[in-house]
Amino acid sequence: MAERVRVKTLTPPGHVRAPWYLRGKLGLIERSLGEFHNPEQLAYGLTATKKALYRVRFTMAEIWGESVENPDDTLDAEIYAHWLEKVDSHAP
Repeated sequence: MAERVRVKTLTPPGHVRAPWYLRGKLGLIERSLGEFHNPEQLAYGLTATKKALYRVRFTMAEIWGESVENPDDTLDAEIYAHWLEKVDSHAP
């Protein structure tokens, strides 16, 4: 069973790697892509720690609402672990 996650709704200043339109949205981890140096740190010439990167799948209904033309279509986004929070599988 895929793990449910929510993209955090943080609004830090500067270079970030979580799209605005996905913040606060629920998705399923489709797969792990490995660990990579954090691009948010690299953008400022900082020593970058390695972070896990995941491919997360969202439905169009989750992103744009139930009235979207094809609510069951999906979008996959690659999002670093520090932007994701686990969601109880029984939560709405």
